[in-house]
Amino acid sequence: MSDGSGIEWTDATWNPVRGCTKITPGCKHCYAETFAERFRGVPGHPYEQGFDLLLVPDKLLEPLKWARSRRIFVNSMSDLFQEGVSDAFASQVFEVMAAADWHIYQMLTKRATRMRDFAANLPEGFTRAKHIWLGVSVEDRKYGLPRIDALRDTPAAVRFLSVEPLLEDLGKLNLSGIDWVIVGGESGPGARRMEEGWVLSIRDQCLSAGVPFFFKQWGGVIKSRRGRELQGRTYDEYPNIMPRPAPTATERARRVAALSWGSAPQALAAE
Repeated sequence: MSDGSGIEWTDATWNPVRGCTKITPGCKHCYAETFAERFRGVPGHPYEQGFDLLLVPDKLLEPLKWARSRRIFVNSMSDLFQEGVSDAFASQVFEVMAAADWHIYQMLTKRATRMRDFAANLPEGFTRAKHIWLGVSVEDRKYGLPRIDALRDTPAAVRFLSVEPLLEDLGKLNLSGIDWVIVGGESGPGARRMEEGWVLSIRDQCLSAGVPFFFKQWGGVIKSRRGRELQGRTYDEYPNIMPRPAPTATERARRVAALSWGSAPQALAAE
C-alpha cells in the first residue's frame, strides 16, 4: 500500500497484483510499466521482476491494518481481471474489501467483460456495497465505448469511468447507470495531445445527466506545466459517498481472523 498517492482522485493505492500486459492503444505509454521496468533486476525491490505479472498474497490484508479511512485505488499497478489472475485470488481481494468496509475502493479494468462475468457470480453483499466502486478505462471509441456497455451490465452499487488517456472525441455517451466520470490526458514521454473540445463534450454530458465529473489533468510530457484547470476552474466532483470511521484494532483483528484463508497480522495500527 502507498499512502498519499499522487493520483489526484484517490488517497492511497493497494497492489495485491503487480504487472500487466498491453491490450489496446490506451496502454501504449503505460505509466505503471514505465515505473516498474526501472527496477527490473534490482535485488529485493518490489518490482525486481519489472512489469511481469506477479500475485502478492502478502499484500492482501493490508487494508485491514489501516486505522484511518482512505479512498483506495485497487491495483494501480495492474489489472485484477487480466489473464493469469485466478477467480479465487480475485475473490480474496473482494473479501478483503468487504471486510475492511471503512475504506472506499476504486477498482479499474480494461477487461470489462471478465469483470462483469466475475461480479455476476459474487454474493449480493459484495455488489450492493456502496464502498466498492467498479470502473472501466475509456480511451477511444473502438475499445473504450464497448467497456461502458459491459460496465452498465455489471452488478455494482457504484460504477465509474476513467476516461484517461482520452485519445479522441468520444461523441455521444450513454451515461445511464454511471455514477462518476474522470477525464484526463496522457502524461510522460510520448504523451498524445488531448483536445479541449473532447473534454468539454464529456463535461457537458455529465452535467446534463447529473453525473459527478472529475478533471484530472491536461497531461503532456511534463503534466504540471498544463495543470488541471478547465476553462479557469478545477472539477473535483465525487459520488456523494464518504469513507466510514475505522473500527477498533480489536475489531479489525477479528475481521482478519474471520477470513477463512487469512491470518491475523502481528500488529494493527492503533486508533
